[in-house]
Amino acid sequence: MSDSQKTAISTPHTPAAIGPYSQAVRIDNLIYTSGQIALDPASGQLVSGAIAEQTNRVLENIKAILAAAGTDLAHVVKTVVFLKDMADFAAMNAVYAKYLAPEGVTAPARSTVAVAGLPRDALVEIDVIATI
Repeated sequence: MSDSQKTAISTPHTPAAIGPYSQAVRIDNLIYTSGQIALDPASGQLVSGAIAEQTNRVLENIKAILAAAGTDLAHVVKTVVFLKDMADFAAMNAVYAKYLAPEGVTAPARSTVAVAGLPRDALVEIDVIATI
């Protein structure tokens, strides 16, 4: 694959990448997002609150990246969820369902794993693959 087949996607409506990576990459009709944590787009700071508030912010950030790529959450085919604590699974899942599995939408495939830590001590990180 050449770099001409890979296009970076970015939007000012989400926090800038905090490392040497793209917010998302498009290859053909697929969008691959980088993992998103609950950074507020205006301040660049981690949002306060528990897992529900952080999951909401993460999914709003992903929604903005997908919009910049010309697609939306209904076109997500795969997600990976990283949780700092599996005890947060049910609360994360409740927010996740509202965004990615509302009535009438086929839920994407998903993996969920517990991790020892996340950037900025976030509680959750999510990345997605979506179609255009």
